[in-house]
Amino acid sequence: MSLTHQKDLFDIPEDITYLNIASLSPSFKSIEEAGIKAVMEKSKPYLIPSSDFFNPVTKLKKLFAQLIDVDDYNRIANIPSVSYGLATIANNITLTEDSEIVLIEEQFPSNYYIWEKLAKKYNATLKIVAQQENGELWNRAILEAINDKTGLIALGNIHWANGTIFDVKAIREKTTQHNALLIVDGSQSVGALPFSVKEIQPDAMICAGYKWLFGPYGCGYAYFGSYFDNGNPIEENWANRLGSENLSNLTNYESEYKPLANRYSVGEHGSFIYIQMQIAAITQLLEWNTIDIQNYCHQITKTSVLQLKEAGCSIENDKFRAKHLFGIKLPDSIDKDTLKEKLSQNKIFVSFRGDYIRISCHLYNTEAHFEKLTQCIISEIS
Repeated sequence: MSLTHQKDLFDIPEDITYLNIASLSPSFKSIEEAGIKAVMEKSKPYLIPSSDFFNPVTKLKKLFAQLIDVDDYNRIANIPSVSYGLATIANNITLTEDSEIVLIEEQFPSNYYIWEKLAKKYNATLKIVAQQENGELWNRAILEAINDKTGLIALGNIHWANGTIFDVKAIREKTTQHNALLIVDGSQSVGALPFSVKEIQPDAMICAGYKWLFGPYGCGYAYFGSYFDNGNPIEENWANRLGSENLSNLTNYESEYKPLANRYSVGEHGSFIYIQMQIAAITQLLEWNTIDIQNYCHQITKTSVLQLKEAGCSIENDKFRAKHLFGIKLPDSIDKDTLKEKLSQNKIFVSFRGDYIRISCHLYNTEAHFEKLTQCIISEIS
Protein backbone atom coordinates (compact mmCIF):
# COMPACT_ATOMS: atom_id res chain seq x y z
CA MET A 1 0.00 0.00 0.00
CA SER A 2 1.09 3.62 -0.44
CA LEU A 3 1.90 5.64 2.66
CA THR A 4 0.70 9.11 3.57
CA HIS A 5 2.63 11.31 5.97
CA GLN A 6 2.88 10.08 9.54
CA LYS A 7 3.39 13.46 11.25
CA ASP A 8 0.85 12.62 13.93
CA LEU A 9 3.15 9.88 15.29
CA PHE A 10 5.88 12.44 16.02
CA ASP A 11 6.17 15.48 18.24
CA ILE A 12 7.78 17.89 15.76
CA PRO A 13 6.43 21.48 15.74
CA GLU A 14 4.84 22.68 12.50
CA ASP A 15 7.40 25.46 12.01
CA ILE A 16 10.34 23.01 12.10
CA THR A 17 11.66 21.53 8.85
CA TYR A 18 13.77 18.60 10.00
CA LEU A 19 15.75 17.12 7.13
CA ASN A 20 18.59 15.64 9.17
CA ILE A 21 17.57 12.16 10.30
CA ALA A 22 20.86 10.90 8.80
CA SER A 23 22.52 12.57 11.80
CA LEU A 24 19.97 11.70 14.48
CA SER A 25 16.41 10.49 14.22
CA PRO A 26 13.54 11.94 16.24
CA SER A 27 11.62 9.49 18.39
CA PHE A 28 8.02 8.84 17.59
CA LYS A 29 5.58 8.75 20.45
CA SER A 30 5.50 4.98 20.98
CA ILE A 31 9.30 5.00 21.40
CA GLU A 32 9.05 7.75 24.02
CA GLU A 33 6.40 5.77 25.87
CA ALA A 34 8.49 2.59 25.81
CA GLY A 35 11.56 4.44 27.09
CA ILE A 36 9.68 6.24 29.88
CA LYS A 37 8.05 3.00 30.99
CA ALA A 38 11.46 1.31 31.12
CA VAL A 39 12.95 4.21 33.12
CA MET A 40 10.12 3.92 35.64
CA GLU A 41 10.66 0.17 35.94
CA LYS A 42 14.32 0.79 36.80
CA SER A 43 13.12 2.71 39.85
CA LYS A 44 11.81 -0.60 41.22
CA PRO A 45 14.55 -3.11 40.30
CA TYR A 46 13.11 -5.69 42.67
CA LEU A 47 10.21 -6.07 40.25
CA ILE A 48 12.44 -6.75 37.22
CA PRO A 49 12.78 -10.51 36.64
CA SER A 50 16.13 -11.99 35.56
CA SER A 51 14.47 -13.09 32.33
CA ASP A 52 14.40 -9.41 31.30
CA PHE A 53 18.15 -9.62 30.71
CA PHE A 54 17.47 -12.10 27.92
CA ASN A 55 13.94 -12.40 26.53
CA PRO A 56 13.57 -8.82 25.23
CA VAL A 57 17.00 -9.14 23.58
CA THR A 58 15.84 -12.24 21.71
CA LYS A 59 12.67 -10.44 20.63
CA LEU A 60 14.71 -7.49 19.31
CA LYS A 61 17.13 -9.73 17.43
CA LYS A 62 14.22 -11.50 15.76
CA LEU A 63 12.73 -8.17 14.69
CA PHE A 64 16.02 -6.93 13.26
CA ALA A 65 16.58 -10.28 11.53
CA GLN A 66 13.17 -9.90 9.89
CA LEU A 67 14.01 -6.36 8.81
CA ILE A 68 17.18 -7.45 6.96
CA ASP A 69 15.82 -10.82 5.75
CA VAL A 70 17.78 -13.24 7.95
CA ASP A 71 16.31 -16.59 9.00
CA ASP A 72 18.39 -17.20 12.13
CA TYR A 73 18.37 -14.41 14.71
CA ASN A 74 21.46 -15.96 16.30
CA ARG A 75 23.42 -14.33 13.48
CA ILE A 76 22.60 -10.92 14.97
CA ALA A 77 24.78 -9.26 17.62
CA ASN A 78 23.92 -6.23 19.73
CA ILE A 79 26.66 -3.62 19.46
CA PRO A 80 26.99 -0.11 20.95
CA SER A 81 28.34 1.51 17.78
CA VAL A 82 29.46 0.91 14.22
CA SER A 83 33.10 1.29 15.28
CA TYR A 84 32.65 -1.52 17.85
CA GLY A 85 31.17 -3.80 15.21
CA LEU A 86 33.91 -3.00 12.70
CA ALA A 87 36.59 -3.58 15.34
CA THR A 88 35.07 -6.98 16.05
CA ILE A 89 35.06 -7.82 12.35
CA ALA A 90 38.65 -6.67 11.81
CA ASN A 91 39.76 -8.62 14.87
CA ASN A 92 38.73 -11.81 13.06
CA ILE A 93 40.22 -11.16 9.61
CA THR A 94 43.64 -12.38 8.52
CA LEU A 95 45.31 -10.92 5.43
CA THR A 96 48.50 -11.57 3.51
CA GLU A 97 51.22 -9.00 2.90
CA ASP A 98 50.18 -8.36 -0.70
CA SER A 99 46.45 -8.09 0.12
CA GLU A 100 44.41 -5.05 -0.86
CA ILE A 101 41.59 -3.53 1.16
CA VAL A 102 39.19 -1.75 -1.18
CA LEU A 103 37.41 1.36 0.13
CA ILE A 104 35.57 4.22 -1.55
CA GLU A 105 36.66 7.84 -1.50
CA GLU A 106 35.36 9.94 1.41
CA GLN A 107 34.11 6.96 3.34
CA PHE A 108 32.80 7.66 6.85
CA PRO A 109 35.78 7.84 9.27
CA SER A 110 34.77 4.84 11.41
CA ASN A 111 34.76 2.75 8.24
CA TYR A 112 38.22 4.00 7.27
CA TYR A 113 40.40 4.09 10.38
CA ILE A 114 39.84 0.43 11.27
CA TRP A 115 40.91 -0.72 7.80
CA GLU A 116 43.92 1.58 7.81
CA LYS A 117 44.94 -0.09 11.08
CA LEU A 118 44.37 -3.59 9.66
CA ALA A 119 46.39 -2.76 6.55
CA LYS A 120 49.31 -1.65 8.71
CA LYS A 121 49.05 -4.82 10.81
CA TYR A 122 49.51 -7.09 7.77
CA ASN A 123 51.47 -4.68 5.58
CA ALA A 124 48.52 -4.73 3.19
CA THR A 125 47.46 -1.90 0.88
CA LEU A 126 44.48 0.42 1.09
CA LYS A 127 42.98 0.85 -2.37
CA ILE A 128 40.69 3.88 -2.53
CA VAL A 129 38.20 4.05 -5.40
CA ALA A 130 37.83 7.71 -6.31
CA GLN A 131 34.42 9.30 -6.69
CA GLN A 132 33.36 9.49 -10.32
CA GLU A 133 31.19 11.86 -12.32
CA ASN A 134 28.08 9.85 -11.54
CA GLY A 135 26.91 6.75 -9.71
CA GLU A 136 27.04 4.51 -12.76
CA LEU A 137 30.73 5.26 -13.36
CA TRP A 138 31.56 4.99 -9.67
CA ASN A 139 29.98 1.54 -9.45
CA ARG A 140 31.92 0.48 -12.53
CA ALA A 141 35.18 1.70 -10.99
CA ILE A 142 34.49 -0.23 -7.77
CA LEU A 143 33.95 -3.47 -9.66
CA GLU A 144 37.14 -2.89 -11.67
CA ALA A 145 39.10 -2.40 -8.43
CA ILE A 146 38.33 -5.93 -7.19
CA ASN A 147 40.86 -8.57 -8.24
CA ASP A 148 42.82 -11.56 -6.93
CA LYS A 149 44.70 -9.31 -4.51
CA THR A 150 41.51 -8.09 -2.86
CA GLY A 151 41.22 -9.33 0.71
CA LEU A 152 38.08 -7.39 1.48
CA ILE A 153 35.94 -4.48 0.40
CA ALA A 154 34.13 -2.38 2.99
CA LEU A 155 31.54 0.25 2.13
CA GLY A 156 28.04 1.44 2.81
CA ASN A 157 25.40 0.28 0.38
CA ILE A 158 24.77 4.00 -0.13
CA HIS A 159 27.26 6.85 0.28
CA TRP A 160 26.70 8.46 3.67
CA ALA A 161 26.98 12.05 2.38
CA ASN A 162 25.38 12.08 -1.07
CA GLY A 163 23.16 9.00 -1.19
CA THR A 164 24.82 7.32 -4.18
CA ILE A 165 23.60 3.71 -4.34
CA PHE A 166 26.29 1.07 -4.66
CA ASP A 167 25.38 -2.18 -6.36
CA VAL A 168 26.38 -4.45 -3.49
CA LYS A 169 24.84 -7.46 -5.19
CA ALA A 170 27.18 -7.07 -8.19
CA ILE A 171 30.05 -6.31 -5.79
CA ARG A 172 29.23 -9.52 -3.92
CA GLU A 173 29.39 -11.51 -7.14
CA LYS A 174 32.80 -10.02 -7.99
CA THR A 175 34.22 -10.61 -4.50
CA THR A 176 33.03 -14.22 -4.62
CA GLN A 177 34.95 -14.74 -7.86
CA HIS A 178 38.12 -13.50 -6.13
CA ASN A 179 37.57 -15.04 -2.67
CA ALA A 180 37.31 -11.63 -1.02
CA LEU A 181 35.14 -10.55 1.90
CA LEU A 182 32.29 -8.04 1.63
CA ILE A 183 31.62 -5.87 4.69
CA VAL A 184 28.58 -3.57 4.42
CA ASP A 185 27.77 -0.55 6.57
CA GLY A 186 23.99 -0.24 6.56
CA SER A 187 23.79 2.72 8.94
CA GLN A 188 22.36 5.14 6.37
CA SER A 189 20.05 2.70 4.67
CA VAL A 190 18.72 -0.18 6.78
CA GLY A 191 15.23 0.70 7.92
CA ALA A 192 14.59 3.11 5.04
CA LEU A 193 15.90 1.23 2.00
CA PRO A 194 15.27 -2.46 1.22
CA PHE A 195 18.19 -4.65 2.31
CA SER A 196 18.17 -8.45 2.04
CA VAL A 197 20.98 -10.52 3.49
CA LYS A 198 19.62 -13.52 1.57
CA GLU A 199 19.95 -11.65 -1.69
CA ILE A 200 23.25 -9.85 -1.10
CA GLN A 201 24.98 -12.39 1.18
CA PRO A 202 27.51 -10.05 2.81
CA ASP A 203 30.08 -11.61 5.11
CA ALA A 204 29.09 -9.04 7.71
CA MET A 205 26.79 -6.02 7.96
CA ILE A 206 26.85 -3.43 10.71
CA CYS A 207 24.24 -0.78 11.40
CA ALA A 208 23.86 2.12 13.82
CA GLY A 209 20.54 2.16 15.64
CA TYR A 210 20.01 5.87 16.23
CA LYS A 211 19.42 6.94 12.63
CA TRP A 212 16.97 5.14 10.34
CA LEU A 213 16.12 2.55 13.01
CA PHE A 214 14.87 5.34 15.34
CA GLY A 215 16.68 3.85 18.33
CA PRO A 216 18.46 5.74 21.12
CA TYR A 217 22.07 6.86 20.74
CA GLY A 218 24.43 4.10 21.81
CA CYS A 219 22.83 1.07 20.19
CA GLY A 220 23.48 -0.79 16.97
CA TYR A 221 23.31 -4.20 15.34
CA ALA A 222 25.54 -6.49 13.35
CA TYR A 223 24.96 -9.47 11.11
CA PHE A 224 27.79 -12.04 10.95
CA GLY A 225 27.99 -14.64 8.20
CA SER A 226 29.60 -18.07 8.39
CA TYR A 227 33.15 -16.71 8.00
CA PHE A 228 32.88 -15.43 11.58
CA ASP A 229 31.13 -18.42 13.18
CA ASN A 230 34.08 -19.46 15.33
CA GLY A 231 35.77 -16.10 15.83
CA ASN A 232 37.01 -14.24 18.88
CA PRO A 233 34.99 -11.42 20.46
CA ILE A 234 36.82 -8.32 21.65
CA GLU A 235 35.41 -8.79 25.16
CA GLU A 236 34.24 -11.72 27.26
CA ASN A 237 30.68 -10.92 28.27
CA TRP A 238 29.14 -13.36 30.72
CA ALA A 239 25.72 -13.20 29.06
CA ASN A 240 27.17 -14.53 25.78
CA ARG A 241 28.06 -17.92 27.27
CA LEU A 242 25.87 -21.01 27.11
CA GLY A 243 23.49 -21.33 30.02
CA SER A 244 24.01 -17.77 31.25
CA GLU A 245 20.26 -17.46 31.87
CA ASN A 246 20.82 -19.57 35.00
CA LEU A 247 22.21 -16.82 37.21
CA SER A 248 22.75 -19.13 40.20
CA ASN A 249 25.21 -21.17 38.13
CA LEU A 250 27.42 -18.38 36.77
CA THR A 251 30.55 -19.33 38.72
CA ASN A 252 30.53 -22.79 37.14
CA TYR A 253 32.43 -21.23 34.28
CA GLU A 254 31.35 -22.19 30.78
CA SER A 255 33.88 -22.46 27.97
CA GLU A 256 31.28 -22.50 25.17
CA TYR A 257 29.65 -19.44 23.68
CA LYS A 258 26.04 -19.23 22.65
CA PRO A 259 25.74 -20.09 18.95
CA LEU A 260 26.97 -18.03 16.02
CA ALA A 261 27.03 -14.23 16.43
CA ASN A 262 25.91 -14.16 20.06
CA ARG A 263 29.55 -14.16 21.16
CA TYR A 264 30.03 -10.71 19.59
CA SER A 265 27.32 -8.84 21.52
CA VAL A 266 28.60 -6.05 23.74
CA GLY A 267 28.49 -6.31 27.52
CA GLU A 268 25.25 -5.04 29.12
CA HIS A 269 23.46 -5.37 25.80
CA GLY A 270 20.31 -6.29 27.73
CA SER A 271 19.84 -2.60 28.65
CA PHE A 272 16.23 -2.45 29.79
CA ILE A 273 15.69 1.04 28.45
CA TYR A 274 17.11 1.03 24.93
CA ILE A 275 15.98 -2.52 24.16
CA GLN A 276 12.35 -1.57 24.78
CA MET A 277 12.70 1.64 22.76
CA GLN A 278 14.24 -0.19 19.83
CA ILE A 279 11.61 -2.94 19.91
CA ALA A 280 8.91 -0.25 19.58
CA ALA A 281 10.82 1.40 16.73
CA ILE A 282 11.50 -1.68 14.59
CA THR A 283 7.97 -2.96 15.14
CA GLN A 284 6.71 0.26 13.53
CA LEU A 285 9.30 0.11 10.72
CA LEU A 286 8.12 -3.37 9.77
CA GLU A 287 4.56 -2.08 9.57
CA TRP A 288 5.63 0.79 7.31
CA ASN A 289 7.76 -1.22 4.83
CA THR A 290 10.97 0.15 3.32
CA ILE A 291 9.67 0.13 -0.27
CA ASP A 292 6.76 2.36 0.75
CA ILE A 293 9.14 4.66 2.63
CA GLN A 294 11.26 5.07 -0.51
CA ASN A 295 8.19 5.76 -2.62
CA TYR A 296 6.90 8.35 -0.17
CA CYS A 297 10.25 10.15 0.01
CA HIS A 298 10.44 10.17 -3.78
CA GLN A 299 7.00 11.73 -4.09
CA ILE A 300 7.67 14.59 -1.68
CA THR A 301 11.14 15.41 -3.11
CA LYS A 302 10.84 14.97 -6.89
CA THR A 303 9.58 18.49 -7.68
CA SER A 304 12.26 20.15 -5.55
CA VAL A 305 14.99 17.96 -7.05
CA LEU A 306 13.94 19.05 -10.54
CA GLN A 307 13.80 22.73 -9.56
CA LEU A 308 17.20 22.65 -7.86
CA LYS A 309 18.80 20.98 -10.88
CA GLU A 310 17.29 23.59 -13.18
CA ALA A 311 18.73 26.30 -10.90
CA GLY A 312 22.25 24.92 -11.28
CA CYS A 313 22.59 22.49 -8.37
CA SER A 314 24.01 19.00 -8.95
CA ILE A 315 22.09 15.97 -7.65
CA GLU A 316 22.73 12.35 -8.59
CA ASN A 317 20.26 10.86 -11.09
CA ASP A 318 17.29 9.05 -9.56
CA LYS A 319 18.46 5.62 -10.70
CA PHE A 320 21.73 5.82 -8.76
CA ARG A 321 20.68 7.53 -5.54
CA ALA A 322 18.52 6.79 -2.55
CA LYS A 323 15.28 8.73 -2.13
CA HIS A 324 15.51 9.13 1.65
CA LEU A 325 19.03 10.62 1.60
CA PHE A 326 20.76 12.59 -1.13
CA GLY A 327 23.33 15.32 -1.56
CA ILE A 328 22.86 18.71 -3.18
CA LYS A 329 26.04 20.15 -4.67
CA LEU A 330 25.69 23.91 -4.76
CA PRO A 331 26.76 26.29 -7.52
CA ASP A 332 30.02 28.12 -6.80
CA SER A 333 28.12 31.42 -6.64
CA ILE A 334 26.43 30.48 -3.35
CA ASP A 335 28.06 31.64 -0.14
CA LYS A 336 27.64 28.64 2.19
CA ASP A 337 27.88 30.66 5.39
CA THR A 338 25.11 32.98 4.22
CA LEU A 339 22.97 30.01 3.23
CA LYS A 340 23.54 28.32 6.59
CA GLU A 341 22.33 31.45 8.37
CA LYS A 342 19.25 31.67 6.15
CA LEU A 343 18.38 28.02 6.76
CA SER A 344 18.79 28.54 10.49
CA GLN A 345 16.51 31.59 10.43
CA ASN A 346 13.85 29.53 8.64
CA LYS A 347 14.25 26.63 11.11
CA ILE A 348 15.44 24.25 8.39
CA PHE A 349 17.76 21.57 9.69
CA VAL A 350 20.16 19.85 7.25
CA SER A 351 23.80 18.70 7.29
CA PHE A 352 26.72 20.15 5.37
CA ARG A 353 29.04 17.29 4.45
CA GLY A 354 32.04 18.07 2.27
CA ASP A 355 30.83 19.58 -1.00
CA TYR A 356 27.21 18.62 -0.31
CA ILE A 357 24.18 19.71 1.59
CA ARG A 358 22.98 16.32 2.81
CA ILE A 359 19.21 16.05 2.82
CA SER A 360 17.57 13.21 4.74
CA CYS A 361 13.82 12.87 5.12
CA HIS A 362 11.16 10.52 6.38
CA LEU A 363 7.43 10.09 6.82
CA TYR A 364 7.11 13.13 9.10
CA ASN A 365 8.19 15.36 6.20
CA THR A 366 5.92 16.73 3.48
CA GLU A 367 6.33 18.41 0.11
CA ALA A 368 5.89 21.77 1.86
CA HIS A 369 9.15 21.22 3.75
CA PHE A 370 10.99 20.80 0.46
CA GLU A 371 9.32 23.85 -1.06
CA LYS A 372 10.66 25.86 1.86
CA LEU A 373 14.16 24.42 1.46
CA THR A 374 14.19 24.95 -2.29
CA GLN A 375 13.11 28.60 -1.99
CA CYS A 376 15.94 29.28 0.48
CA ILE A 377 18.59 27.74 -1.77
CA ILE A 378 17.39 29.25 -5.06
CA SER A 379 17.11 32.71 -3.48
CA GLU A 380 20.86 32.59 -2.77
CA ILE A 381 21.88 31.66 -6.33
CA SER A 382 23.21 34.75 -8.10
